[in-house]
Amino acid sequence: MSASKMLDEVRQQPAALQRTLKSELAQIKELKRLVSAKKPRFIVLVARGTSDNAAQFGRYLLEITTGIPVSLSAPSIFTLYKAKVSLADSLVVAISQSGESTDTNLVLERARQQGALTVGITNESSSTLARLADYAFLVRAGKEKSVAATKTYTGQLLALYLLAYALGGSIRVEDLRRLPDWTASALKLEDQVAEAAQRYRFMDHALVVGRGLNYSNAFELALKLMETCYVVAERFSSADLLHGPIAMLEAGFPVFLFAPPGVTWPGLRQLIARLSEIETETLIVTDESNRRAVKQIGGEKLAHKVCIPVDLAHKDGPTDLFTPIPYIVPAQLFAGWLAHVKGLDPDRPRSLKKVTQTM
Repeated sequence: MSASKMLDEVRQQPAALQRTLKSELAQIKELKRLVSAKKPRFIVLVARGTSDNAAQFGRYLLEITTGIPVSLSAPSIFTLYKAKVSLADSLVVAISQSGESTDTNLVLERARQQGALTVGITNESSSTLARLADYAFLVRAGKEKSVAATKTYTGQLLALYLLAYALGGSIRVEDLRRLPDWTASALKLEDQVAEAAQRYRFMDHALVVGRGLNYSNAFELALKLMETCYVVAERFSSADLLHGPIAMLEAGFPVFLFAPPGVTWPGLRQLIARLSEIETETLIVTDESNRRAVKQIGGEKLAHKVCIPVDLAHKDGPTDLFTPIPYIVPAQLFAGWLAHVKGLDPDRPRSLKKVTQTM
């Protein structure tokens, strides 16, 4: 059932997450001891591409669980405009699959020169990023052979959960230990997702919607559709969509939506009802904790649901806290299988290389 290296690597994620958690926990606890005496005044996350989508998740996660303000860095401020930005008393976190993103590494180098505490999150132990950072946390995903990043993305999300834990956030290690099993549960949907992809064989444009902790997944699925299936994919939060862009939707327009339980659900519920009225071609990713709620909206007009067969509702804190990693798995599978039915090779997208260096 291989179809592509991309799909093989999607299937490797439970083991990769387990390795990452097992190997990086000791160093995370060391960082936790260091910052317990003096927490950073603010956090800056710097990344590109898929890693930038992980950073988007990190912003929500870290601010929600630690209360520390987080900024997403624009590397060109440093590399092109040569601006002098004060990073004293901050924590600067660079995220890169290869660890060789030139602009990302330059921001980290500038931060170190100013005395900022620096952290690198990468899949490559011998990379420039790993050498530059005060603390390098490795995504133990193994070599990623497909150009389309999948297992490194979820590994980066896990590393950000660990970082939140180190910063005193409301994250419990025992909950993180369950993520590989929850991810394995999501992989059980592969046959269903592969069948659903057939329906979208001729899709050339789409809309992807998420909010809060799953906002980054909207960006990540849209990126995967663009780079592996050549689909023009817009991505919005459900709130922003209602502020104008919903006007472009019409009957049959493909919409992909992440619908977890929790504080984002009421707004998503209203949006799903509106999409049902418009009769868009909607595919919803949810889990057992929200299955009934999703089913109650839109009747037969609500096209397709992909429901992860486990209850992911978090009982002690944000209800959707641990949904992002399991939720992206069926989305990755969908992109991989859609590329297959379109006769495309997701492992070697046109005009792309595995390592991209920009300034």
